[in-house]
Amino acid sequence: MHRRAFLRNGLILGGTAAGSNLLGWTVPAAGALAAEERGPGPYGPLDSRFPDDNGLVLPEGFSSRIVAVGGSAVGDTGYAWPLFPDGKGTFPMSDGGWILACNHEVFDFQTPSGPSGGASAIRFAADGSITGAWPILSGSHSNSRGAATPWGTWLSCQEAFGGDGRIWECDPTGGSPAVPRTALGVRTHGSVAVDAIGGHCYMTEAHRDGRFYRFTMLDESLSGAALTDGPLEAMVVDPGGGVTWISVPDPTGTAAPTRVQAADGFVTPMGGGVAVHDGTMVFTTGLDDRVHSVDLAAGHHSVVWDGSGRRSPLFGIGDLAVAGSWDLFVTEDRGDMEVVVVTPSGPVAPFCRMVGNAHRFSEVTGPCFDPSGDRLYVSSLRGRGEALVRDVVPDLDWGAGAEGRHVGVTYEITGPFRSTAPMSGVGSTTVSPTTLVVPTTPVVPSTITTVVPSTTATAATTTGVPSTTVPRSGNGPDPGSAAGSVGPTSGAAGSVVPLGLGAAAVLAVGGGALAVRRRREARDRGAE
Repeated sequence: MHRRAFLRNGLILGGTAAGSNLLGWTVPAAGALAAEERGPGPYGPLDSRFPDDNGLVLPEGFSSRIVAVGGSAVGDTGYAWPLFPDGKGTFPMSDGGWILACNHEVFDFQTPSGPSGGASAIRFAADGSITGAWPILSGSHSNSRGAATPWGTWLSCQEAFGGDGRIWECDPTGGSPAVPRTALGVRTHGSVAVDAIGGHCYMTEAHRDGRFYRFTMLDESLSGAALTDGPLEAMVVDPGGGVTWISVPDPTGTAAPTRVQAADGFVTPMGGGVAVHDGTMVFTTGLDDRVHSVDLAAGHHSVVWDGSGRRSPLFGIGDLAVAGSWDLFVTEDRGDMEVVVVTPSGPVAPFCRMVGNAHRFSEVTGPCFDPSGDRLYVSSLRGRGEALVRDVVPDLDWGAGAEGRHVGVTYEITGPFRSTAPMSGVGSTTVSPTTLVVPTTPVVPSTITTVVPSTTATAATTTGVPSTTVPRSGNGPDPGSAAGSVGPTSGAAGSVVPLGLGAAAVLAVGGGALAVRRRREARDRGAE
C-alpha cells in the first residue's frame, strides 16, 4: 500500500470502513477495533533485550549515548544544559554537521520568581562530536514541543498553564533575538508544523477541550515574515471524516479563548505532536491516546491508532516524529515510558523503553532525527542526573536526595534505521540539508538575544551546577572529543544566518517556492 494511502485510510478505521480489509487485517462492523497487538516490529523484540548503561532497552544493533544532562555542562562547551528537555528539531550545516534545537519545559506556575524555561541548541560536527552549545530562547516558560521551519528557524511552543502561551521563532545559531509570532494564536500550545508547499501552519492545543488549528501564510517569502499575518481557522470533521475549516476571529484570545470561538470545531483532547509529510498530516491527542491523520488534498480525517483503555502497546501518547521510511516514532508521556514505532505495513511495536528508578518520575519527550535520518534524539524529561534541581532553578526545591536530581537527560540513538534518506523538512523537525552556516569556533554572545513580553529577559540560573556530565554509553563518538566554544558570534557578518532571511539564503527550494507562487497566482486570476 502507498504510504499516503496508509495514513489516509488509517491503521485503525474505527468503523469508517466496516467490513473492509486494510493491510491484511479484517475490520469488523460496528466500530470494533482489529489491529496487531504487541509484536516484534521491524527492528525485532525488546522482551529479550537488557537495558544499556543509560537505562534504555533498544533493539539489537542499536546503541545510545547521553548528549546532555540538566544542570551539567554539555560536553566540553561549558554551557549548562537547562532543566526538563522536551521538543526538538535538527538543522543541517554546510560543513556536514548539524544543530539540535531543544525546548525546556519549566512551567510558569512552577517558578514564581520568574520564567525559567526557554530553548537551547547543541552544535554537532560531521563526525557527531559536540563542538558548541548555547541558549536560543531565554526568559520564557512552559516551552514544550516545536518544529523546524523550512527556512531554518526553530518554533518553540509555550504550553502555558494560564492559556497565554505564544509560539516563539528562534534562530538556532543564537545570532538573532527570538520573536513571538502572535498571529499563530495565544493559547496553551501543543505543537506546530509548517507546510511550505500548502502555505499553512498546523497547530495542536494542549487542553482537554482543545481544537486543531490552521494558519494560512499570506506572505510567500518563505521567511519569518510568513508568520506575521494571515487568517486562523479551526478544523471541523463531519461523521464521514470529511474536513472543513471555520474562522477563529480573534487569534489572541482577548475576547474569548480560541477554542470557545471555534465551538463547532473538532475536539482534540490534549493535542500533542504534529507533522506534515508528503501531503499528509499526522498528530496526537493525549487524553484519548490516539494518533490521527489528515489527507490534506482529499480533506479526510482518520484515526491511525486508538490506544484508549490503555490498549497495548501504545498508550500515554505524547509526541511523534516521522522517519524517512514513513514509520511513525511515537513517544509516551505516561504508560510504559516507551518510544513505539507505527509502521505502514506491520505491527505497532515498542522500539525503545526507558527503565529503572532514574526514569520513574519522567516522560519520553521530543523525538526527532538528525538530517541524515540515522540518529534519533529523544529525552527523559525528568531523567536523573548529577545536579540538584534546586541548584538550577531555586524555585523548584525537590530535596537533596535522589528525587531532587531528576533534571532531565537527552539521548542520541544510533543504529540500522530502515531509511537513512534525508527528511523533507516540510513540517517535520528536520530541515533540508546544507542550509545554515555558522562559525566553526563560535564565541559566547555578549548579551542575551531574546525578546519577551515582560520587561527584562533573564537566563535561567546555573548556580551550583556540576562541571561534568553523566558518563556516556554505547558506541557513539565522545561528546567532548571536539572542544568548542559556548555559542556563536552575535554579529559575525557573512557567517551567521540571521533570523528572517528568505529562502534564497537559507533553503534551497527556490524552484518549489516559485511553483507554489505561480499556482496561487493562477488560482487568484481564476477567482477574478
